[in-house]
Amino acid sequence: MAHVDAGKTTLTERLLYAAGVIREPGRVDDGTTQTDSLALERQRGITIRSAVVSLAIRGTAVNIIDTPGHPDFVAEVDRVLGVLDGAVLVISAVEGVQPQTRVLMRALRRLRVPTLLFVNKTDRRGADVERVLAQIRQGLGVTAVPMPDGGRDALVEALAEHDDRLLAQYVEDDPGLTGKRLRAALAAQTGRALVHPVYAGSAVTGAGVEALMEGLVELLPTATGDPGGPASGTIFKIERGTAGEKIAYVRMFAGTVRVRDRLRDGPDKVTGISVFEGGAWVRRDAVSATEIGRLWGLTGMKIGDPIGAPHAERSHHFAPPTLQAVVEPVRHDDHVALRSALAQLAEQDPLIDVRTDDTHHELAVSLYGEVQKEVIQATLAADFGVEVTFRQTTPLYIERPAGVGEAVEWLNTPQNPYRATIGLRVEPAPPGSGVAFRLGVDFRVVPLYVYRNLPEFARAMEQYVRDALREGLYGWPVSDCVVTMVRGGYSVPDGPPSTRGPLSTAADFRKLTPVVLGQALADAGTAVCEPMSRVRIDAPVDALGAVLAALSDLAATVETQSVQRADVTVEAVVTAARVPDIQRRLPSLTSGEGVLESAFAGHRPVPGRPPVNPLRAASGRA
Repeated sequence: MAHVDAGKTTLTERLLYAAGVIREPGRVDDGTTQTDSLALERQRGITIRSAVVSLAIRGTAVNIIDTPGHPDFVAEVDRVLGVLDGAVLVISAVEGVQPQTRVLMRALRRLRVPTLLFVNKTDRRGADVERVLAQIRQGLGVTAVPMPDGGRDALVEALAEHDDRLLAQYVEDDPGLTGKRLRAALAAQTGRALVHPVYAGSAVTGAGVEALMEGLVELLPTATGDPGGPASGTIFKIERGTAGEKIAYVRMFAGTVRVRDRLRDGPDKVTGISVFEGGAWVRRDAVSATEIGRLWGLTGMKIGDPIGAPHAERSHHFAPPTLQAVVEPVRHDDHVALRSALAQLAEQDPLIDVRTDDTHHELAVSLYGEVQKEVIQATLAADFGVEVTFRQTTPLYIERPAGVGEAVEWLNTPQNPYRATIGLRVEPAPPGSGVAFRLGVDFRVVPLYVYRNLPEFARAMEQYVRDALREGLYGWPVSDCVVTMVRGGYSVPDGPPSTRGPLSTAADFRKLTPVVLGQALADAGTAVCEPMSRVRIDAPVDALGAVLAALSDLAATVETQSVQRADVTVEAVVTAARVPDIQRRLPSLTSGEGVLESAFAGHRPVPGRPPVNPLRAASGRA
């Protein structure tokens, strides 16, 4: 992992070369790297999709997932965090710790992922390893241990923070405190993410890379898992093959998956498997514990789905997208092709979250930034032959229930065309809690000839509710609420008069749910909320007045400001839509010395007239 242009992909190439996997390292500028395989990645010289390669170091198999560095593609990083044994965070020796470095390190520390740091580009003019080490300690707030030999005293001092016995041995000059004992303590504390060994070198020249490779196998924990046990794995990436077939990347934690295995209920079964060996993906009959493999045939699988027993609960570790743009085909006849293409892109990146206005056949996508929008546009043209334009990017708002609302539609009444009774209650929930569904009815209201049991009915109803909540009263997704099913019923030919009729189907419940939920939301009312960001600005102290004036112009709320020698730090909360404005103005306000870091800070009700989703406005339903 790294901030953009830190040299992460170049380091991956150097590791492959040093391990004898490739004959010479590829170059990002030449488009010859192993991991940047997309044509668009080679054209732009950036990583857009995470990629997997494997190598062996002293008999230890090492799977490397090379992730994007640009903030617009942080969702790619998000998806691999749950399958890692360890990480290498790359930092440029010239640019030093960047805002994206802090974002990545916070996520790694929150998940306690053992992490080595590699200070790259020491061969470049302006490189300053000592300066970067100071930034790591101060800006990232971690215990950094210079490697491979930062001095015995410095190593003991770092390890003693978390090991009182080791400190006592050092103070007493215990002969048992050998280099081997210190190395074992370093590996143990690195494995618990208490300390972070720091290596320095150049991925281009290879300097320092051998030492990093030693650290990978000595200091990061080696994965263990029983290949003969029950299968447990996680799908962390989806892509399409040359023939349009779906390919799922799986990290196996335990057990074995074989060709022809059926991994869950339904028609899907594994039709092909490959693993990365000797610089290429090689077909195999099975993929086992500790390995990463590609699986064919799982048409129903999605990113984050478990294979067998779930390894860990799926959650997002970075901020959600805060922008939206309506996308339109240049050629009117490409509407169907555009919808299909976006559906495939959403498989690979679920946070794109394609939303549709069926009246005017318009589509909108969620975005992290303008670079991501440009990449989507170029991908649609290059891979699908669909030329598109985007309307102006707007904030991606959400709606929250303003109160408690309830509605019911009864079976066999004139206003209800569906063969079902559904009653739903919607209530506000704490900010940031998402959506919760509760089943407040018993098995007697469930058509068991459609749903085999109550849990299956509950799962289906929860999905219907979540689908319906993608569009609230103003056309925005509804969040931070609890929806409870309080009434239910179905029809059968031989039932009592109130429930007699043709057999109910799943479609009746699916189609009636958004009708009832819309009525319940209308009863509750909703508040439209805009995404907020917390920004931190580090600047020279003489720029404080200009920075505060700019933040005031942008209606930001300043929370803290602190001065340390010649520098000042200002933290403020501002609407996410204003962050690009601050980024554009900061260089002129601070003579090019200001640094801005932003993080998602939740949602806040929009004052005044609630904005209507452009899709809803275009359909005339506002």
